[in-house]
Parts: sequence; structure tokens; C-alpha cells
Amino acid sequence: MKLLYRLMIAFFTVIITLMTVLSLAFINVTNETMYRNTWNQLKTYSDSLVQDAIRYDTVDHTFKGFENQSLLSNAALLSNQHVHFAIFDVTQRQTFASNGFAPQISKEDWKKLKKGKTIYLRLTRPQINTQKAHQSAMTEVIRPYFYHKKMIAVVSIATFVSVVEENMHQLKINLAIAFLIATLAALLISYLLARSITKKIDQLRTATRQVAKGNYHVKVPVNGKDEVDDLARSFNQMTTALRESDQEIRRQEERRRKFLADAAHEMRTPLTTINGLLEGLRYDAIPKEDWNHSIELMQNDTQRLIRLVNDNLDYEKIRTNQISMDRKLFDCSAVLNNLKEQLNKRAVEKEDRIQLDVPDGLLVYADYDRFVQIMFNVIQNAIQFTNKGLIKISARRVEQGCEFKISDNGIGMTNDQVKNIWERFYKADQSRSNQYGESGLGLPIVHELVNLHGGKVTVESKPKKGTTFTIFLPDPQHAPHRNSQN
Repeated sequence: MKLLYRLMIAFFTVIITLMTVLSLAFINVTNETMYRNTWNQLKTYSDSLVQDAIRYDTVDHTFKGFENQSLLSNAALLSNQHVHFAIFDVTQRQTFASNGFAPQISKEDWKKLKKGKTIYLRLTRPQINTQKAHQSAMTEVIRPYFYHKKMIAVVSIATFVSVVEENMHQLKINLAIAFLIATLAALLISYLLARSITKKIDQLRTATRQVAKGNYHVKVPVNGKDEVDDLARSFNQMTTALRESDQEIRRQEERRRKFLADAAHEMRTPLTTINGLLEGLRYDAIPKEDWNHSIELMQNDTQRLIRLVNDNLDYEKIRTNQISMDRKLFDCSAVLNNLKEQLNKRAVEKEDRIQLDVPDGLLVYADYDRFVQIMFNVIQNAIQFTNKGLIKISARRVEQGCEFKISDNGIGMTNDQVKNIWERFYKADQSRSNQYGESGLGLPIVHELVNLHGGKVTVESKPKKGTTFTIFLPDPQHAPHRNSQN
């Protein structure tokens, strides 16, 4: 059975049950109220006829009885309203009866009457000479009357229960009609309530199917604060997370494809060169005097391939935090002076000049070999993209660590190029040859190594004006305590 119908049945059952209970309670209360109203009315009739017919001696203030003519008049009047009464004296003798009304009063009731209590009887069957006597029972009120604290008479007054039941019957008919209308309304309300819930569930089901088909942009409307709306909110959060994950997967897949394409491109040139030289040597297409030069070229390209593989392995180890880090304090000025001497030959070939501004004895907290690798790659990058220019290397102590700046006045980069320089194999200037056998992984390695030190590297560059790399490495008390190991 569909959820809609189950919910409808549940709501309908609850509403009908509630209506039934309320209806039965209403009928019971109304029935009780009608009897009480009838008894009150009979008491009023009794008090009125006694007041009209009673006679007293004004001299000695004694009760003289009831005036028969007044009783007959009241009997005739009340008979038209299906009300009958009888009067008893203190000896329990019936002294008057309308239409032969002959009620029976038990000894227990007489005891209660003498104490001044009024007796209410819901169903009695007294003798009465009327056409309705055999048709219906009566409801009766027996009421005592006192004069100077002495009981003088008892009046039993009654009317047919059918009079009360006629009113109840009409009430029940009206209630049944109302109950039928309410049942139809309950059915409609149950449908609307069930539909309001299943509509949200249908939306979730439709959205789930869309997600299963790969549509992570689907959203379920949320308009309330109930449990289904909470589920819809969670569903929307899930689709948002799936969409972000899918986008990240696509980005990673694009990066993987680009990496494979770039790696293949980087390897194709040296492999092509090596293959061509080998074929030339095999078929004697290369003169003997050029053999040594050809072997030298093959060695250079082979070393280039080895560097490419090693750099990729290093990059993956660094990126996945699988390298050993032995950080300690050491004098970075000596390291930078050594690097200046090592790279000065390359700078001279480009007609560049390296200027070093580092205070003696400046201590930096880092892994020695990785620090050398960071600075070597950044300085080498500056030399590569600068012709007849100046390479400035400066270092200073700053709050919580050391700051290094490597500036050049070379070709510079655009903002878009700056955003991509940390990607593997990305080259800001594709037209320039890789003069030093670079793998395109130098700057990504720098970025990952600085991060492993808990530091930060930033780049500022303008086309045709130059580039400045700023590297910050924290002191021991501010550096993250994570020595990675193989």
C-alpha cells in the first residue's frame, strides 16, 4: 500500500476516533442535561401547583389542605403538556391524582422525603389512565413540602420519557448529519495532510533519481521545520558535497591528464634525440669525429630523463609527506654564499649578476638539504627567466622566523601565470627553451617543501618588470612538530 494511503488511513482513523469519542460524550452530557432540565421543570410545576392550591388557617397558622378546584385546573393544564402528578399526605395516603396517576413510593424514599430530600427517578412505570400509558415509561420527581418545619404533603410529578427521547432523537439525527459531513471533511483533511508529507517525499525521491543519474545540482525546496524538511536540508547538503567532490574529481582527472601529457612531452624530446643518435650510429650516418659529441648529447638527455623521474618521485613524496625531515638551526648565510658561487656560472652565461644581502650568522630553522633545494630552485628559476639583469637575494629576521626574498628584473608573469606556477610541468614562458634540463617541477617542489616546514611562499610579478619570491620559515617554537619519515 502506498504511503499516501497509509497516512490517509492513519489520519482518518485518528480524526474519526476523536470525533466518535466527542460525539458519545456530547450525547451523554446532553442526555443528562435534558433529564436535569426536565426534572427542574417538573419541580417548578410542582412548586407552582402547591403554591396555587395550598390552604392555611391564618389564625392559628395551620395547614388546611389543598383546594381541589385549583388542583383540577392545574391537572388539566399540565395534562396538555403530558405532565401528571399526585399528592400524598403525611400518612402516605394519596389525596389527589391527575388522570389516575398512581405512583409508588417506597419506604426508603419516604425516609429520604421526611429528611427534606427530593427524589429523581429516570424511568418509572406508574399506573395512569392515558393513551400513552402503555407506550412509554416516565421520568418522575418526588418532592416533599414543609410548613413550620413539619412535612405537610408530598407531590409526585412525572412526564413521559418519550418527550425527552424525542428531543434526543432529533439531536442524534442532527449529530449524525454533522458526523457525516465531518467524516467527509476528515477524509479531505486526511488526504491534504498525507499529500503534504508524501509530496515532500516524492520530491526527495525524484531528486534522488537525479543524483543517481549524476545530476548533483538538484535541490529540494525546504519550506518548514519538520523532520521531512530536516531530511531535505541534509539531502541538499549531501548534493552540495557530492557536487564539490565531483568537481574536485574532475579537476584531479584533468590534472592527471595534463600531467601525463606534460610528462610525455617532456620525455619525448630527449627520447627522440637519443633514438635518432643511436640510429645514426647504427647505420654509420654520423661521422666518427662526431661520435664523442653524439655520446655526450645522449648522456645529457639521459640525465635529463633521470632528473625528470627523480623530481616526480620527490614531488610525490613531498606532497604526500613521505620524506624524512631533520630540522635544526644553522647559519643560512653560508648556504646562500655557496649557492651563489654554484649558480654564478649560469648567471654569467645569461649575462646576469647575482647580488647577495644576508647578515652573517643568520640562523634559520629548517632541514638543511631541503633548504638548499628550495633556494637552489628559486634562484635557478630567476636566472632562467632573466637576461642581462640583476638577481637579488636577501634574508632577514622577522617576527616568529626568517624571511628570504629572491628578486629579478626578468620577463615577469601575468596574474594568471602566477596562479599556475605551482602546478607540475607548468611553464610561464612556453616559447623559451629549457636550457638547464629543467623538469618543470622545481617550483611545485619549492611550494610543498615550504609547506612542510610550516612556512609560506608568495610571489609578486609584473610582465617585463620582474618577479619576487618571498619565503618565510618559522622559528622552532612556531614551527609545526611533524618530522615525516619514509
